[in-house]
Amino acid sequence: MTARDSGALELFLPEPLPDRPIVIGTSGYSFPDWIGPFYPPGIRASEQLGFYARHFSAVEVNATYYRPPDTKMMQQMERKTPEGFRFVVKLHRSMTHEGAREPALYRDFIAAMRPLKDAGKFDGLLAQFPWAFHNDEESRAHLAAMRERLEGETLFAEFRHDSWAAPDLESMLRGQRIGFCAVDEPRLKGLMPPIVLRTAEDAYVRFHGRNAGAWWGRSGTDDRQLLRYDYSYRADELAEWTAKVAALAEQARRTYLFFNNCHAGQAARSAKLMQELLRQQNLPA
Repeated sequence: MTARDSGALELFLPEPLPDRPIVIGTSGYSFPDWIGPFYPPGIRASEQLGFYARHFSAVEVNATYYRPPDTKMMQQMERKTPEGFRFVVKLHRSMTHEGAREPALYRDFIAAMRPLKDAGKFDGLLAQFPWAFHNDEESRAHLAAMRERLEGETLFAEFRHDSWAAPDLESMLRGQRIGFCAVDEPRLKGLMPPIVLRTAEDAYVRFHGRNAGAWWGRSGTDDRQLLRYDYSYRADELAEWTAKVAALAEQARRTYLFFNNCHAGQAARSAKLMQELLRQQNLPA
């Protein structure tokens, strides 16, 4: 059976590495509608990351998808977090959605990571590709070009189109030293199924919610307004992942779980729930 033959959670793992913790966080942290559900009333935007870091040990930086980062931006984030906090940074949409390959664009992006690297808090880059990024020759060429421009950097790839759930996906990513980002999202035709792979030292899962009815609609022109991420996970839904996360944690150096169901603080609540579920299983979350 290939990865595309089943909607069930599947696991394909190479040889094990030493066990390391499971790292849980959210995809972004600065949202006005988190004030009340997660942040205390009256909190200033400049105080949010420090408050967040008291609850989670890592964050996936999404702002860099909309605005290319600069050193000052990363320096401010680093200063607001304690020692041992971790950042994974999403690549700018020009790279993943517009096919940009200009070397200077990638050099400048990586140069902006210097404050995080110097503090030992930089854990890699996430390339989130759109549904229109199909598994074809052109897309594979762009992925290879991106890997070349990010030589030496920890890189994870998230695919949305189910054409990537192909028999050679694992070997292709391992050959290019790219980590696979598994996804939990609605079980809709054409979307990537919840297959689980560990193709690099670290494992990665993103939880987008299962709002099937709103997945293809939008409430505005900005992707940040997509209703698809308006979803609150139930305990039984997250429990579907605990055995798979445990298996990844046994094999990977580190396993990242990031929640992107961002509306009204739901990502923070879901991440807290996952923390509790894993603690009940005596897993190092």
